Amino acid sequence: MNKRIDVIAQEESYYNLSTFNDIESMNKAVRKYRDIIKASVKRSDVQARLITLLEHLKNYSCKQIGVSYMSKNKIADKLELSYKTVQRLVKKLEELGMIRQVFMKRKKDMLQTSNAIIIQPIIEEVSNKTPSKVSEKCPAIKTTSVSLKQKIKNNNKRNSTVKLTSANFIAHWVPKAFAAFTSNFYSKAETIQEFWRVVKQCNRVINYENKQRAFSTEQEIHIGIQAFKEFVMKVKAGTRMIKGEFAYFNGIVNKLMDKLYFDDAFMAI
Repeated sequence: MNKRIDVIAQEESYYNLSTFNDIESMNKAVRKYRDIIKASVKRSDVQARLITLLEHLKNYSCKQIGVSYMSKNKIADKLELSYKTVQRLVKKLEELGMIRQVFMKRKKDMLQTSNAIIIQPIIEEVSNKTPSKVSEKCPAIKTTSVSLKQKIKNNNKRNSTVKLTSANFIAHWVPKAFAAFTSNFYSKAETIQEFWRVVKQCNRVINYENKQRAFSTEQEIHIGIQAFKEFVMKVKAGTRMIKGEFAYFNGIVNKLMDKLYFDDAFMAI
């Protein structure tokens, strides 16, 4: 369970919560997150709403770059959605590791006020961030694709630079949905193939006569993507992976499979 942190709602606090050096860095992150949403969220209506919300948060995060303190009620009014729908969409963006919320209190009476919603930067930008400047206005939204780089610390504290472009020449046995999602973070086909190999290895044979495995191919893909989302969030949080990235990912996949194997609704898919 996440520990609740309350911060005084004032300009200095919002400035300190800022996660980007400049608006262009925020725009790059949002463009990348839009691609991830399109690759990982199946329902087109949910995709559209998530992207609309993300763009809205970006447009209202220009004074203190990356930090929006507009209430969910106001967001709901502007997007013409219900408050509950906005809550669900914000929660989904949090689960994807694209934003985080910070509980805020009013200085005058220390009562709860609107949460600060913070757009999370690409991993490289977290470690390299310098104090950001207040921006007076947001530039026009750019739609051109941009190559980004992120640095991921492994468990031996060695840095590996990962270019955020679509991976080419991925083996045919890696499902397209899994490859499309992971290629937002890794450019080497060998690395993506190894992540999928971990998923396959964790899906144990339960009937050796017909070589039936615990999960179907569709279930494997769902588990693989969900596990990779959690893996990315752990990397962004700076989690130490003592035995290496693939071993850590293996643990996430195993834990998720153990949980879902006893989920009747999931197993019925």
